[in-house]
Amino acid sequence: MMLRAHGGKPRAVSVGGTSLAVVLVAAMGTIVLEAQEVVHLPGEDRPVSGDFELVYRIGSAAAEAEWEQFSSIRDLGFDAAGNLYLMDGGGVESTTRIVVVDPSGRYLHEFGRAGEGPGEFRSATQLVVWADGHTLVEDMLHQAHHVFDPGGEFERMVREAGAGLGFGISRRPGLRPVRIGQHQAVIGRNGRSIIGIDMSSDEVTERPLVERWTPPGREDQGLRTGEIEDLIDEEWGFEPDVLFDVLASGGVVFSDSSAYAIKVTDPSGEVSHVLRRPIQPMRVTEAMRSAERERRLEEQRNRPATTMSGREPPPQVLEMLNRARAAYVAAVENMQFFAEVPVVAAVRTSWNGVLWIERSTEPGAEEPGPIDVIAPHWEYVGTLAPGQPTMPDAFGPGGLVAFVETDEFDVPVVTVRQSPPAIRNFRRHSR
Repeated sequence: MMLRAHGGKPRAVSVGGTSLAVVLVAAMGTIVLEAQEVVHLPGEDRPVSGDFELVYRIGSAAAEAEWEQFSSIRDLGFDAAGNLYLMDGGGVESTTRIVVVDPSGRYLHEFGRAGEGPGEFRSATQLVVWADGHTLVEDMLHQAHHVFDPGGEFERMVREAGAGLGFGISRRPGLRPVRIGQHQAVIGRNGRSIIGIDMSSDEVTERPLVERWTPPGREDQGLRTGEIEDLIDEEWGFEPDVLFDVLASGGVVFSDSSAYAIKVTDPSGEVSHVLRRPIQPMRVTEAMRSAERERRLEEQRNRPATTMSGREPPPQVLEMLNRARAAYVAAVENMQFFAEVPVVAAVRTSWNGVLWIERSTEPGAEEPGPIDVIAPHWEYVGTLAPGQPTMPDAFGPGGLVAFVETDEFDVPVVTVRQSPPAIRNFRRHSR
């Protein structure tokens, strides 16, 4: 089960017997912002080439090799040598494996299997790949993270605080590897805060990196107890999300408002630059509100039945899950809306510090928005037309980018391309 915190974000949940506690990690401090340099980028789009050279393509229903017959690619990432790691499978009802291919797409090895012990997956939900080839696999039902060496040998398990207290569910969506230093750090989120997470010991530890602006009325109310219905937050439509990625320097780039205002920090979390384009957010119409409400309700109607290892949960747990779902549906039916659609839809960075900023389209549009490309010295390079390409699913060294698609039989296909020189050939220097 995944309860939703404010803004529709997953909330870590622990269930024991018929009780339920929502575990929130309190922010340990607030970053004080010093002087920031505001960089005003051009308002008019400048087209940039979307000619990405094909490096290799693997997968599809027609694949002859057994290793290439993927069931579902849930996550992927590159190491510094250009090897690509694919998390195939996942969830509580399937076996997960990590497949590794070299820079030309040739099979190297694979590792991982279902099981209850350390290094064995109960519900693998996320993969992190560090530059040296070490990997981290988030395991939701273990309430822990498995660490493997570059050869795929299990090294250790890093547990979440409070793990092992019975049936539990814990997730940290959107983890990003820190690409400098040792293979023990990632960047993630806690509510609207961006946090540094240390994976070097037997238990996860974290520290606040950037404490960001929160929309009025959406402040975190802290740990709450009571009936399950009391733990479901109000639902809001078009709330500006906290979108972030990690720079090669160890700093962070993020967006946290409806405006086009991209913040850049140093490794300590202090904001040094704010990149702006004079692009105004769309006003939310009544038609947009109705469509967004119906979209979220449809997601609930289409959600598959909850199982645990292929079996129906115990009656008391199933009752709690159903109550949580009913409470969430009620919150959606009474949801509130922000007045504007945020300009920025996604924030990513390449290995050499190039920013990829995807802009929003009108809600409900099937085609993704255009992608602005910004050089490491904060110069606007140009804009990729919608879908030329879409935002990559993973970035690698030397301008490599990976995309996960499906063939006509809904079998995953992974395509790796190289960015054109106009996008990848930058050397980072300070302003």
